[in-house]
Amino acid sequence: MRKLSEILKELPFDYELYGNKSVQVRDVFLDSRKLHSSDAFVALKGSAFDGHRFIEAAIEKGASVIFCEDLPTKIREHVAYVHLSDLKEKLTLLAKAFYGSAGELKLVGVTGTNGKTTVSTLFYNTMMEMGVQCGLISTVKIMVGAKEYPSELTTPDVLTTYRFMKMMRDSGCQTCVMEVSSHAIDQGRIDGLSYDVAAFTNLSHDHLDYHGSFKEYAYTKKRLFDGLSPKSVAVYNVDDKNGEVMVQNCKAEKQSYGLRMQADYKAKVMEHDFNGMHLRIGEYEFFTGLVGKFNAYNVLAVLAIAEAVGFERIEILRVLSAVSSADGRFDLVRNVKKGITAIVDYAHTPDALDNVLQTISHINKKKGKIITLIGCGGDRDKTKRPLMAKVAINYSDAVILTSDNPRSENPEDILDDMEKGIEKAEEHKVLRISDRKSAIKTAISLANSTDVILVAGKGHETYQEIKGVRYPFDDKQILQEFLLHNI
Repeated sequence: MRKLSEILKELPFDYELYGNKSVQVRDVFLDSRKLHSSDAFVALKGSAFDGHRFIEAAIEKGASVIFCEDLPTKIREHVAYVHLSDLKEKLTLLAKAFYGSAGELKLVGVTGTNGKTTVSTLFYNTMMEMGVQCGLISTVKIMVGAKEYPSELTTPDVLTTYRFMKMMRDSGCQTCVMEVSSHAIDQGRIDGLSYDVAAFTNLSHDHLDYHGSFKEYAYTKKRLFDGLSPKSVAVYNVDDKNGEVMVQNCKAEKQSYGLRMQADYKAKVMEHDFNGMHLRIGEYEFFTGLVGKFNAYNVLAVLAIAEAVGFERIEILRVLSAVSSADGRFDLVRNVKKGITAIVDYAHTPDALDNVLQTISHINKKKGKIITLIGCGGDRDKTKRPLMAKVAINYSDAVILTSDNPRSENPEDILDDMEKGIEKAEEHKVLRISDRKSAIKTAISLANSTDVILVAGKGHETYQEIKGVRYPFDDKQILQEFLLHNI
């Protein structure tokens, strides 16, 4: 608990105070639903909601302080109101005043279309296995050392990020790795953070509904690297044509990685199957349980980041060879008795789906059929829907189009959009089953010995969002139920 007066002293901007500055403040939130007694509520004007509408709800929940741009007509005597202008632009300064800066944490940011979660999670797991207390802010979860918290966004709002970083510092973490989404960069959610290392994985078709064009999407990602200091390190995928663009005019030290082009960190895939990969990295031979060339890139990114924060290569590789990846990333469910392999993967962009299916195709070597189950999210980029179906058809013997998270859209309309990517000559390979559970059950019924089933799009998610309601739904759990138990 802190007195409001102590917090106000650290605000480097003008404000007007109405009420008692001696009130105690426990925490500060943008979401009135998360408030408890003695918390502060920030009434932010957003693109979808105006926080001022929830001031009374916040007070009912026990808010002791309200930060606002517009004073409410009804002033409560027991509540302090901090009235200021341009609250959105001052949110980072408010976060720093309440939680402090990132301080002694070595801060790592990972951006790109695909691979952010895997790279971040692998780095976190590697640090923890090396005995280095680390924090993780990712799509799947937030970790403060060994303690886990739920994640709601790939990159949280400013207040949430600073809150968790304070918790990390207080618990003895030395490093924090976080995914940095293009939305977060554009919306100022990482403003004020100074990254010691920033890593770029790749760039492909995604979020064009938000950014408007691929050029704008790329430019937004580049802003992370434009903001690095000369003391920072920029790690980038040189095999991606946008890699050099990301670090153009970047002041940081540059470290490249790749499999094809000349790079500071280069690997060769010697062997791979569904059990993992044998890589050669410089003078070292290295085995990882991760599968696919896309994961070879992820391993190189983690190696480059870990060296950039001060660890020795031999020690990094020793630990990295044994650590696991993020949930829902090339997760295997195998029925050994029937000889059927099923894979759950988060692939929800054309490029990610292409990478996963290409890996499956190379390993499978036409020993059995590839059955792909895929959907696309509602209220999201519609232009990628036919592309997703086209990629699935290119590699698969059978494709089942189904629901992902339809959100407010009619699932059948989404499937109509996806079907536009399928040529008439390929229609015989396609089934439409909008109910995802029935689709998974059907995929299993189609599979025989040596066949591979890919259930793509949702990965780690344990829900399905339909008409604003989240229902429990776990692809891996359902696969296990039908493939392993209902034999």
